[in-house]
Amino acid sequence: MGTTAFEIHDMTVAYHRRPVLWDIDLQIPEGKLVGIVGPNGAGKTTLIKAALGLVPLASGKVEIYGQSYNQQRQIVGYVPQRESVDWDFPVTVRDVVLMGTYGQLGWFRRPGRVEREIADRCLQQVDMAPLANRQIRQLSGGQQQRVFLARALAQAARLYFLDEPFAGVDAATETAIVELLHTLRSTGKTVLVVHHDLQTVREYFDYVILLNMRLIACGPVESTFTQENLQKTYGGRLTLLDEAAEAMRIRESQ
Repeated sequence: MGTTAFEIHDMTVAYHRRPVLWDIDLQIPEGKLVGIVGPNGAGKTTLIKAALGLVPLASGKVEIYGQSYNQQRQIVGYVPQRESVDWDFPVTVRDVVLMGTYGQLGWFRRPGRVEREIADRCLQQVDMAPLANRQIRQLSGGQQQRVFLARALAQAARLYFLDEPFAGVDAATETAIVELLHTLRSTGKTVLVVHHDLQTVREYFDYVILLNMRLIACGPVESTFTQENLQKTYGGRLTLLDEAAEAMRIRESQ
């Protein structure tokens, strides 16, 4: 299997004593682009937040390259859901990306020329360099998402978590994000992405986690993303999803 980048052992998470994730066990090899897939309320976002120590575990443990998140936080990048961010905060695009360099700087150093060069290079990677001095609240949803990706890139992480990066973005931004994720994978990075569109899983990812409060399956897309496992994950809702996807294909072809 090679090097394990991310591992969960017997993890249970509960909100107000109500379990949200039950007895999760999984291993993700290094260098994989992983889709986290499941119905609404399945615990996909909670899985990421638990890995990052943002919600407490009722039991179990999470390991990143064999150690806890607190020991490895400098090698972990995180892009939260866009709706969870306060976009009214008065900060420029470049300032947001510079935040990604703080882990290497420590508490008492301010970003300097080297860090600004890193930030500008990351903005170029996501085609946002011309807007470096604009206030973040003035951007469109897709542009804001690109900026947060640039911030994660500035961390120079080995493991990335992205929570619904394609939600509310236009087709061009989605394509740009996918290309960037594939580039990260090609350089040996490991990327886990909360994803909703079943139609693009095979195209976007090489590894998949199927989740519905419990782990249904985890492994390579070609052997794991099967009709049988999807039926276990979505139950009767899978038929409705298939019908909706077929209706959309018909509309797009007309």
